[in-house]
Amino acid sequence: MATMEKNPAFELVIDRMPDKPLSTDDFDPQKHIDFVPPSKSHSMSDLKLPEGTGVSPFAVSEPFQLFTEEAVARMRAEIFSKEVMENCRYSSNLAHCQLRGFAAKYAPFVYDVWKHPEILAIVSKIAGVELVTEMDFEIAHINISVKSEKQKAEELEASVDKQMTEDDEGIAGCPWEDDKPVVDWHTDSYPFVCVTMLSDCQGMIGGETALRTGDGGILKVRGPEKGHAVVLQGRYIEHQALRALGTTERITMVTSFRPRSHTVKDDTVLTTVRPISNLSELYYQFSEYRLEILEERIREQLKTLRETQKTGRKMKTKDLKAFLREQEVFLAHMNKEMVDDEHVTKGSIDNSHLVSDCGKTKRQRVQ
Repeated sequence: MATMEKNPAFELVIDRMPDKPLSTDDFDPQKHIDFVPPSKSHSMSDLKLPEGTGVSPFAVSEPFQLFTEEAVARMRAEIFSKEVMENCRYSSNLAHCQLRGFAAKYAPFVYDVWKHPEILAIVSKIAGVELVTEMDFEIAHINISVKSEKQKAEELEASVDKQMTEDDEGIAGCPWEDDKPVVDWHTDSYPFVCVTMLSDCQGMIGGETALRTGDGGILKVRGPEKGHAVVLQGRYIEHQALRALGTTERITMVTSFRPRSHTVKDDTVLTTVRPISNLSELYYQFSEYRLEILEERIREQLKTLRETQKTGRKMKTKDLKAFLREQEVFLAHMNKEMVDDEHVTKGSIDNSHLVSDCGKTKRQRVQ
């Protein structure tokens, strides 16, 4: 686990937990889900990405309501528990404060939320492909950005002053080079994510997600409100969580998903997660599900071979060899992603996960 210095503002967030005791009931979709479908979804072609990019035509949804107030309160209570804070905090050059790998061990309510068939059905329908959670370690990754009331006021004042200066000088709308995003430009390691807002966004300025389009442009998706979510095919789209002003906290929960079917390609990489993970847990879970995919593929191929032999048909050697080549590539990719522990630098994520030269060379920030 990466260590972090204590942040007084961060401790204030924990202090703001509800005074009255929360229910300890199990997750109940009738009680804790308040789903309203997104008003719109953007396709990969809308983002001008090459045809065939990704595993679904879907790119990103507009924010949609997903959870009740009580569900959010329950999730926050588990996230800020002593066990999670002491054992699951990480930081990197992409994001200063993250909580990872805690759900299965320390957060039963959060874990049950993302494993529930109704939640899986909602996310799958929006994404346009049947999904399952990527692996237990990647359930409810938390990104945290916190400020004191003084910092919030100073940032708002600086924002107004800067905007007035830019208006006067005719340069309004230019990106700030000193405007650090919550999470810098990146593509996700996993095919899909569902990003849920756990903070009160009243008075928040900014906080959008910026997506880089195929022609080098930028599409901004409005940040979700508390209890709302956004689904994104983030493995194939460079994106960045923009800084939010006017609030003392911005806490998002990111759960990763992959296609359920073993016949759909799995482009999962571990580039952005190796440096901020317990490698033993990460590699075990990655290996387990990948080998299960391989097992299903081999069983299916073996069934085909036996049926061919049983019915007296000719062996399709070319088809079998093509299948074997595909599995060789599958295994080689899997082997490549599991970098030896001694070669992984904790907290250091390089640019290899970025797809555009623009992102790699400049790490450009968007206002």
